[in-house]
Amino acid sequence: MAADLNIKAVMVPKEQIRLDFADGSRHFVVAVRREGKAEGNGALAGAEVTEHGWHDIAPGVGGDPRGYLVFTASKEDVAYIKWQVRAVFVPGADGKPKLLDNGFWEIVGGTGKFKGLKGAGTLHIKAVSPTDREFSLTGETAGGA
Repeated sequence: MAADLNIKAVMVPKEQIRLDFADGSRHFVVAVRREGKAEGNGALAGAEVTEHGWHDIAPGVGGDPRGYLVFTASKEDVAYIKWQVRAVFVPGADGKPKLLDNGFWEIVGGTGKFKGLKGAGTLHIKAVSPTDREFSLTGETAGGA
């Protein structure tokens, strides 16, 4: 039986590798590892979260962030989430571009109590500081040990 999932995690960068294009475009690519804690409701709530992300962004134009989120409830209980977002810039109230990061997620594997867990839903990412990002996942899950 399917159960609702509604969680948020503020993700803090722990390491990154960045490529800045030197062509005046401000285009950049970042491979990043961020960490946080899943707060909210559903099978993944309360777990520690690690992002392994690839963010290909052309500021003011768009981008295609993607990666994996690893939810760890215990050493034995780990869920693997694949995610993808489309970064779209729209005019902001102050005339500067506003970033909309919207996409989807799906469970692609798990161990322990997450073995056999299936699920998918929507993902929104927003900046909460110059470095930290809030990942909001909503959707449904079913199964698991």
